[in-house]
Amino acid sequence: MRTVDEHLADILASVPVLPPLDLALLEATGTVLAEPVTAPVSLPPFDNSAMDGYAVVSADVAKASEAEPAVLPVIGDIAAGDSGVTAIRPGLAARIMTGAPMPAGADAVIPVEWTDGGAATVRINRSAPPGHYIRRSGEDVLEGEIVAAPGTRLGATQLGMLAAVGRARAVVRPKPRVVVLSTGSELREPGSELAPGQIWDSNSFMLTAAVIEAGGVGYRQAMVEDDPRKVLESLEDQLMRADALVTSGGVSMGARDVVKEVLTGVGTVQFHKVRMRPGKPQGFGLMEGTPIFTLPGNPVSAYVSFQVFVRPALRAMQGLPPETLPTVTAVLAEDVKSPAGLKHFLRATLTSNRGAHMQQSYTVTPAEGQGSHQLAALSSANALIALPEDAEELPAGSHVEVLRLPS
Repeated sequence: MRTVDEHLADILASVPVLPPLDLALLEATGTVLAEPVTAPVSLPPFDNSAMDGYAVVSADVAKASEAEPAVLPVIGDIAAGDSGVTAIRPGLAARIMTGAPMPAGADAVIPVEWTDGGAATVRINRSAPPGHYIRRSGEDVLEGEIVAAPGTRLGATQLGMLAAVGRARAVVRPKPRVVVLSTGSELREPGSELAPGQIWDSNSFMLTAAVIEAGGVGYRQAMVEDDPRKVLESLEDQLMRADALVTSGGVSMGARDVVKEVLTGVGTVQFHKVRMRPGKPQGFGLMEGTPIFTLPGNPVSAYVSFQVFVRPALRAMQGLPPETLPTVTAVLAEDVKSPAGLKHFLRATLTSNRGAHMQQSYTVTPAEGQGSHQLAALSSANALIALPEDAEELPAGSHVEVLRLPS
């Protein structure tokens, strides 16, 4: 048997990095930037008002108060987008809107709430220092500054930043297109009637959702019965639209484990026993250059295998660090036992604690059901305890590594 780290290393050494694409901004949502983006101009590109109010020379209002307001003539209005702004002299004011360019000569903005709101003349009831409520050119971003680096996942705020510096398109690594397929003659579509010995297919729905959570585009393919010809045809049919394939079922030692039967010797696909629980039987390789991950059929085994092996690979395909799930150290709330020589992933509930000095710590409680078929315990868990191969027994109070599941 190989270790978890050995199997993952083999996967990461084989998966290709997706070639970059030039996409319109909204089409690039959720993709990973493949180029540095710099600002062609400073942001803001000009000094502008941070408030609706009046542009003034601060010296003219230095002594303004409720009892003795400063009274200034208003020479006009300056709106956002006004391109005809020039200057004001001392002793004058201009009504100005939020985002409008500051006129030369003015060095402060008085909020309209500090005035009587006059249109011809304005009574100002409070003083303001130079620079008051003025957004200076370049105080957000300087010309030439990198606003988004390669490897940045483009979410809403990142796309907003690219648009703010004038970019209509971006060169990105796309989301991996992943086709998910379950095998098994016992499987039926949810919503259909079950005959004796049949079960509803859950793995394909769970794994397709996991692909989306990991930043990919998931395509669920209808399950395939345990017929070698149909399994191979179904996989070959998906190669044209897939950057990766994920199967569940048919990879162990049974007489009807058809995935292992039909893929052994195809491309670089190989099957191994991995020193882990759940998820010992694993397969991986390239099928006509496309990565294929063959995961066990038990639901918990399939899900844990996805998070340990497929998720890091999908990140690597996008040019990202091949990280597993976010990890914290937590204190065990109960004693646990683990089989010798296997890395054991236990479903669990992770609880955050705040100490007297607001220091954060964690407590983790193993779930009651740990069988690889017990999906209920997984669906209510928010974490996986990762016990190393040499940890056969750990008492309550021990510190353990915990993987946080997507919420």
